[in-house]
Amino acid sequence: MQNMDDLKKQAGVKAAQYVKDGMVVGLGTGSTAYYFVAEIGRRVQEEGLQVIGVTTSSRTTAQAQSLGIPLKSVDEIDSIDVTVDGADEVDRDFNGIKGGGGALLMEKIVATPTKDYIWVVDESKLVETLGAFKLPVEVVQYGAERLFRDFQAKGYKPAFRQKDGQRFVTDMKNFIIDLDLGVIENPLALGQELKAMTGVVEHGLFNGMVNKVIVAGQEGVKILESH
Repeated sequence: MQNMDDLKKQAGVKAAQYVKDGMVVGLGTGSTAYYFVAEIGRRVQEEGLQVIGVTTSSRTTAQAQSLGIPLKSVDEIDSIDVTVDGADEVDRDFNGIKGGGGALLMEKIVATPTKDYIWVVDESKLVETLGAFKLPVEVVQYGAERLFRDFQAKGYKPAFRQKDGQRFVTDMKNFIIDLDLGVIENPLALGQELKAMTGVVEHGLFNGMVNKVIVAGQEGVKILESH
């Protein structure tokens, strides 16, 4: 039986096959996307692959720089050819939850101008219905307590994300409130409702954005495509 790290690596390397010379590439964040970025770095160094990377977090920026991948900010480019990122949950309609690592805002900003958006996940992330994974909502610090109380009143079981005994602060200097929803019956409606709340910057529902999901499982790596 292959261990999960090996499978994640296989999925990341598989995703890198979609990257060709001259592309602008979105570099994702997380344990599986890490292997994708590592493979792009290997190809840059060993094969002379010519790409421009656009990163989704300070962690990915540090990784890419250490591998010699040339980088530009998302503001400097018009479109991204392919972005490969991880996901925390994916349903059969290719809606997903992201942001377990706290980079959801940057991830969504990079995903939006991307022509070919791919997730790499292990098979445990495939679900019938979203919601068992807590839904991250990125909120501005000013007024965050009010939003927290609003979420409580809606029965969303909110909790401020913590790190080292303090409130976690994202790369964009916001807080994250995780909602313990259990089941999300209608991801599209919930996404619209959250986005309309003043003080919410972004939420971790990535609805209908991805067109390929590369899944690492005990049977090997398989590619699911949206229809």
